[in-house]
Amino acid sequence: MKILVTGATGKVGSRFVARILAKGYNVRILVRDAAKASALAEHGAEVIVGDLNNADTLSPAVKDIDAVIHIAAYFRTFTDNEGIIKTNHAGTTALAHASIAAGVKRFIFVSTGNVYPPNSRRPAKEDDVVNINDPRAYSSSKIAAENELISLHKSQGFDIRVLRLGFVYGDGDPHIEEIIPVMKKWKRHSGSRMHMVHHLDVAQALTILLHTDGLNGEIFNVVDDAPISLYELIDSFGLAADTFDPEEGPLANPFEGIMDTTKLRKRTSFRPLVPSYYVARDLDIL
Repeated sequence: MKILVTGATGKVGSRFVARILAKGYNVRILVRDAAKASALAEHGAEVIVGDLNNADTLSPAVKDIDAVIHIAAYFRTFTDNEGIIKTNHAGTTALAHASIAAGVKRFIFVSTGNVYPPNSRRPAKEDDVVNINDPRAYSSSKIAAENELISLHKSQGFDIRVLRLGFVYGDGDPHIEEIIPVMKKWKRHSGSRMHMVHHLDVAQALTILLHTDGLNGEIFNVVDDAPISLYELIDSFGLAADTFDPEEGPLANPFEGIMDTTKLRKRTSFRPLVPSYYVARDLDIL
């Protein structure tokens, strides 16, 4: 099996590609800058230069590929709504059409738990209604891409699988440290919980979806077993006193960001290798 992975130089993609290369997978990666992929190339990845926003570069990327794992996304510059929508929605659609034309057998799309509304009364499930008009461009662009892919599955039988990630961390990823000042800026409540997933479990879930038959057109959540409060998370860095308002009121949405993984557990062999942030800390794999 030959796999194309997008987003291979990002936080999630780089760690995932390194893992599957170590297991002997035949991997091609689509990157905009070959220099940034030099370490992966040294470990055996075939590097092809292209861009989701340049359709002419996608056909060579998917030529002779059996499965696509589409991790690439644009979200860091939240104010660039046009760029976010162009890459996450239009770019994903273009890659899917190129994949169909090339005879790709399986397409796994990495999405986000941010698609769920914040005011749920329980952990979010995959069949919950999501708002494609969500004012958050990143969320709405991912919803639009999911809808487009599911439509291609229904109309053309294209084997699509969608994996909605919680907050990804671990393996030396600076994601947590980067989010702490954002929590302070956004004035998040100390009792709000972060539902996280370690890079090991992202890789486990993607590998399972890659190899498991009978999941065509399905959406799955992936998170760990123990969402952690923002207070606990940030206090583990000794920064809680400087982050939260001591006069904050009650927590309004206790299930915001909390995701249900029952479907993934029932339909596949998935069980978290890293069931909580505290386990990751104790194992020294943050």
